[in-house]
Amino acid sequence: DGKVAGEAVRGVRRNDGSDLARIDDVWLIGSDAKAMTATLIARLVDRGVLSWDAPLARMMPDLAAGMRADYRSVTLLELLAHRSGLPHDVLDEKVIETMMADPAPPSLSRQRLSYVSRALQDAPAAKPGATFSYSNTGFLLAAVIAERATGKSYEDLMRREIFDPLVMTSVGFGATHAGQPIGHTGGKPISKPADSNPLFFAPAGNINLSLRDWARFCLDQLAGAKGRGRLLKAETYRRMQTAQLGGEVGLGWGIQDTLGGRPGPVLTHAGSDGNWYAEVALFPKTDAGVLVAANAGEDMGGKTAATAALKAAIADLGPAP
Repeated sequence: DGKVAGEAVRGVRRNDGSDLARIDDVWLIGSDAKAMTATLIARLVDRGVLSWDAPLARMMPDLAAGMRADYRSVTLLELLAHRSGLPHDVLDEKVIETMMADPAPPSLSRQRLSYVSRALQDAPAAKPGATFSYSNTGFLLAAVIAERATGKSYEDLMRREIFDPLVMTSVGFGATHAGQPIGHTGGKPISKPADSNPLFFAPAGNINLSLRDWARFCLDQLAGAKGRGRLLKAETYRRMQTAQLGGEVGLGWGIQDTLGGRPGPVLTHAGSDGNWYAEVALFPKTDAGVLVAANAGEDMGGKTAATAALKAAIADLGPAP
């Protein structure tokens, strides 16, 4: 109903100490941030800076000759609906390793451009436009397109177009900072940058923020479903929150008919870099939702704990309508 009805946190910031996690701590939400990236792109489409139907060859003419022919007609809509056919990530893992090992890396925008240029040479994981195939690369490519169209970095665009309008003041890119919860895997806290996704990966999911700020974004998505969102046109929220191209995903959202015994549609997503686990479920018709995050990877029970908390919270929303 347009407000945060309850918050709770339990546990420690890192398991080799006793510093308790706090309600205003920040958490890395992984691919749950894809809905934020999709909202940025949607704002630029609403403004006429970008077009849902423009093909890659037109949006990235300097890369057209070097990309596989399969991708030249892929649209922005297909990128965000995971219909581009692009593999999950660049197939040659050494591409990322080389970037992360660079002692003097270029700007994040330049790194993203280098990454997608290489990824567009990979064979498709599925026929472009024909079927769902989850792809981090598709969201990185959408961010590069936005950077090219505006002359601004993805990070600056997100602050200007999403975080500042919604007064999301805790947001950071990449790993959490000192004095905050840290991700865990293999029984211990992560200790080096190579344990996480590279910083340039933010458009696909490398954002940390407080649960309250995450809720601010989700509350706007719920308001948008009723025509009262602050960021997008009403029809643009509907596009984001409606299954696209005959699939089961919207733009940055999974779309389910039911969840936890409650009827949908339900906007869902889960995110993890292997060291954290986060999950969201929103019920636009009843203006309700749940967000949950754990600073532990799946191997340490982060997913099990987070999913159990999500289900318990959904059950506590009240009787199913």
